[in-house]
Amino acid sequence: MQVDPGFFGPLQYSPAWAWCGAALLALLAGWYVFVLATTRAARRSEPAGSAQERSALTDLPALKAAYLQRIHDVEQAAAAGALDARPAHQEISLLLRGFVRDATGVDATRMTHQDLARHPLPAAADAVQALYPAEFGPGPLPSVAASAARASAAVRAWS
Repeated sequence: MQVDPGFFGPLQYSPAWAWCGAALLALLAGWYVFVLATTRAARRSEPAGSAQERSALTDLPALKAAYLQRIHDVEQAAAAGALDARPAHQEISLLLRGFVRDATGVDATRMTHQDLARHPLPAAADAVQALYPAEFGPGPLPSVAASAARASAAVRAWS
């Protein structure tokens, strides 16, 4: 018999609550594993930009042909008077940088000449350096045909 009728012992929780808590912790742990597994960078056995990786991702001859055609189209538009010389030079530079990006995965469209020179991209750096005066220089502009030929030669020489 109870001595003090006003005292009640603690109530026991249902075991279902313990299982719900364990399930929530397991769900939270599973979520972290899922997020980390899906956002993690893939491991590469070869250095980035290697020939085998590039050939698996892009068809280099087709890529070269497409960019050579686009450079030729800009040259023709400038020759026809549909495009002024400075915007034509800027478009050729952008196409060359886009080719480097598509061929190597390096986002060259946002890189300066010095950034390109620091990367192992000497052909692109030389061609972009040759295009700089035509894009930004105050003096007389070189011909669009010469700049297009320089960019086309850089694309053709890419391996």
